[in-house]
Amino acid sequence: MNLKVYILALATVAVGLVELIVGGILPTIAKEFNISLGSAGQLITVFALVYAISGPVLLVLTSKIERKKLYLVSLFVFFLGNVLTYFSPNFAFMMGARVLTAISTALIVVLSLTIAAKITAPAYRAKALGLIYMGISSSLVLGVPLGILISEAFGWRIIFLGIAGLSIGSMVLISLFLEQIPGENTIPLSQQLKAVGSPKIGSAHLATLFMLAGHYTIYAYFTPFLETALHLDSYWISICYLIFGIAAVSGGAIGGTLSDAIGAPKSIVMVISAFAIVLFILPFSTFSLAVFIPVMIVWAALSWSLAPPQQSYLIQTDPASSDIQQSFNNSALQIGISLGSGIGGIVLNQTGSVSNIAWVGSIIALCALLCAAFSISRPAIVRTVSSFQK
Repeated sequence: MNLKVYILALATVAVGLVELIVGGILPTIAKEFNISLGSAGQLITVFALVYAISGPVLLVLTSKIERKKLYLVSLFVFFLGNVLTYFSPNFAFMMGARVLTAISTALIVVLSLTIAAKITAPAYRAKALGLIYMGISSSLVLGVPLGILISEAFGWRIIFLGIAGLSIGSMVLISLFLEQIPGENTIPLSQQLKAVGSPKIGSAHLATLFMLAGHYTIYAYFTPFLETALHLDSYWISICYLIFGIAAVSGGAIGGTLSDAIGAPKSIVMVISAFAIVLFILPFSTFSLAVFIPVMIVWAALSWSLAPPQQSYLIQTDPASSDIQQSFNNSALQIGISLGSGIGGIVLNQTGSVSNIAWVGSIIALCALLCAAFSISRPAIVRTVSSFQK
């Protein structure tokens, strides 16, 4: 595998940490700024929304800029946002700094995906994208426990100073090892939105959205699930999170390898189908921790296995708009996280049962399967960049 892909994956770990790492330290932030826990939670909600919207828009606006230069500028803005977060005198200032980091994170992640696809041979493209998604998933999954650990030892502000330091390391590596990659002709956003709105591509993005929504319907409430269904104490809950995190990180590589082996469409159907089944049987495995943990490992690995074949599928489906499609798919992922968390909370409040959350997540995953099957069954798109410009 190309060394540059590993460097891009490491950069996504650094920038990805900033999104959910605040989840474990929200009570501390709320106490320091004298605000409610719900208000502090907006640090995550606003980040996700800004991330989802800014990625595709910025990719179009910066399409003519040389990619290495753009990557380095984005990393510098990300560095600045984290330094400002460290020095935040109040909550409003911190929210502004979060918006800055969300914008830069969105562009860095989509640049990592598009650059990795460009510098890798087609036969290994899905595996390369899988490595990038390993970086994304590892930061999202491991961010919360890491944030709690560092906050308890050194205070919450030092977390963002540490992330700023990681971004400096990423800048050095990108400067040394990534060659210049020219920008491309601008494809009007209206035309790209039209491509997204096509049945074949639009339903593919919906598959990603529903897949992540199904996952976060239960994962966002994983702690109460473990406490209620398995009666675990804090020690065993931490162990489960660690095991889950390791398995989830491996999911990107698994999905990429599977896609390269059997093709993206078959991989997409296989992953989503297995994911829906695992979520359905999850509550039935809680009678024994020895049974639950293997099921949980499969759930965790599958939760991030869809991204590589899905990205590869989008590139194959419409090469002319592949960059923006990867960005839109990443936005769909973010919206799915927000949607799933919201649905899980509603179900939990209405029924009071964590088992019901898992079953609702399974139903949502079936919606993802229907969207994927619909997309795959649509006629192929035959188009070139020049056709956009006519």
